[in-house]
Amino acid sequence: MKLLVVLAAFVAFCAGSPAHLVPGDNSHYVEGESRYIWMPDGTGVPHLVDLLEKPSDEDITRISRNGANNEYWLYTRQNPDNYQLLVHGDVNSIANSNYVANRPLKVIVHGWNSNGHSTINPMITAAFLNVQDCNVIVVDWNRLANSLYWTAVIGVPGVGAHLGNFLVWLINTAGGNWNNVHLVGFSLGAHVVGNAGRAAGNRPARITGLDPAGPNWGGNSNALRSTDAQYVECIHTDGGLLGIFDPIGATNFYPNGGRNPQPGCWISTCSHSRAYELFASSIHNNHFVGRLCTDLQEARNVGCTGGVALNMGNSIISKRGGGLYGLTTNRSWPF
Repeated sequence: MKLLVVLAAFVAFCAGSPAHLVPGDNSHYVEGESRYIWMPDGTGVPHLVDLLEKPSDEDITRISRNGANNEYWLYTRQNPDNYQLLVHGDVNSIANSNYVANRPLKVIVHGWNSNGHSTINPMITAAFLNVQDCNVIVVDWNRLANSLYWTAVIGVPGVGAHLGNFLVWLINTAGGNWNNVHLVGFSLGAHVVGNAGRAAGNRPARITGLDPAGPNWGGNSNALRSTDAQYVECIHTDGGLLGIFDPIGATNFYPNGGRNPQPGCWISTCSHSRAYELFASSIHNNHFVGRLCTDLQEARNVGCTGGVALNMGNSIISKRGGGLYGLTTNRSWPF
């Protein structure tokens, strides 16, 4: 009898669980209104997120300091697979590493529920090192990224500020050139690199925002901005769902309409991750050519045919541009 009571309670719990009420394709989601949304972790596995589940008031001060837990992992052609840890304030950690001041510097920042080993990092690191002898720094901010989504959102400015301050210290201490600095961030990581650029006085040459996170970011003053670096570019692949659709960069690319579903994607979270896959492919091949759009609606409808063309993504540090661009891609690598 006791077992039957327990089973009945379990069934009742499952029946009332939001996971049974929220469509897996996020077709229910209305930006700024919906409470629940499915979001992928660093391996692409979807998790149901409560967008209203906030940290307690006493945690907010602690969260704002969480960027001190950032780790900075250096990869070069001399150590493409095993990182060297650079520690803010520890000159010996640089002196004993393969960091070379006159190389270009690439910085990669993951998103929510991820870490330094999540798919985006080795994929983009390998692409950069394949085409260029450069320093690649992967930022691991997993201690905050693997908390409640709202907790991570609140912590983004602190994580970004600590990153920006680290880069200022690194270049002032070990040498480097801001005109060779390229920051790349995915989802929440896109807003992290925006805050890092601000903390560094908007000096980085380039920021690439890969489907900047959308939930809780519309109208958010801490979101990535077009002025956070000398040139800010966004690649939108899941706009209106996991990504923000608004053109928050100086240049904004909308491959395949910039929305779910992207070609070859069967689950909604795939379209979000497609941003970093397209970017990695563009580093290798530089083959995505966008056409200027007259407005956002034309981009949404995959109808951009303007006479101005600009390549999406790639690793060219001197890249500049502005406006909205649309293009189509294939269903599988290299797209």
